[in-house]
Amino acid sequence: MRILHMDAGREMRGGQLQVLFLMRALRDRGIEQHLCTPPGSPLAQRAAADGFTLALSTRHSYDIFHAHDARSHTRAALRLLHPLVVSRRVAFPVKLGILSRLKYQRGDLYLAVSKFVEARLRAVGVPASKIRVIYDAAPEMPRATGTRIIAPATSDPRKGSALAAEAARLAGVDLHFSTDLVTDLPSARLLVYISEEEGLGSAALLAQAAGVPVLASRVGGLQEAIDHGVTGVLTANDPAAIADALRSLLSRDSATLAEMRAAAYARWASHFTIEHLAKDTLAAYNSVIG
Repeated sequence: MRILHMDAGREMRGGQLQVLFLMRALRDRGIEQHLCTPPGSPLAQRAAADGFTLALSTRHSYDIFHAHDARSHTRAALRLLHPLVVSRRVAFPVKLGILSRLKYQRGDLYLAVSKFVEARLRAVGVPASKIRVIYDAAPEMPRATGTRIIAPATSDPRKGSALAAEAARLAGVDLHFSTDLVTDLPSARLLVYISEEEGLGSAALLAQAAGVPVLASRVGGLQEAIDHGVTGVLTANDPAAIADALRSLLSRDSATLAEMRAAAYARWASHFTIEHLAKDTLAAYNSVIG
């Protein structure tokens, strides 16, 4: 099997990390893979450092063309690449214009990052038979034992940093905005993840891999990532509601906290490992090429 992964992103964000996770895991299974991505991009640099071959065009023959972002999907559809597998990770609705509808008719299989995203695809006319829900993955992490309350640092206004900061003020707790969750999560007691919309929520997956409960917005795929009341708490995007949830979570005794930590880790292990991502994606590829 020969796979061409396509990703047009020029930054190293969650989607690009998922491409790397998948390519590494599929290589361990002996799958030949190439990557078409902007030369010099962070993904190109990291993939090359990992020994992957960078493709400058889509002209060669492949068993699967896998478009990992919207721009790659558009290019693949215009070039009539086939068989075409398309990943969709974003929560916002698919555009309903005629060009968008035509584009979504040309994919052979769509990999939705959550059931919420699957519903977005079905709303634009993609049949259920052409959609598979495959959750994103998080790498294994050191198990957390710390006490800090952390939130992802971001300038994206849709991510709710201002709401989280106001809620922390109302609750009277110190909230640390982290620019490096991999480093900071092992020292955390709780991740606060407030967002207007999420396809799934990669930071929530990473937190659970470290055994960190998550206080998250009750939106989009976060409702699938978090088992409410077991691995964390889902809340309305309101400062007072978030503050109440913070107080409730922080008032739990050490035994209850330990149970929630263990449940968070178990949820990652059963749903969101790189092994799950690779196994399910390979099964999806095989379903397309028959």
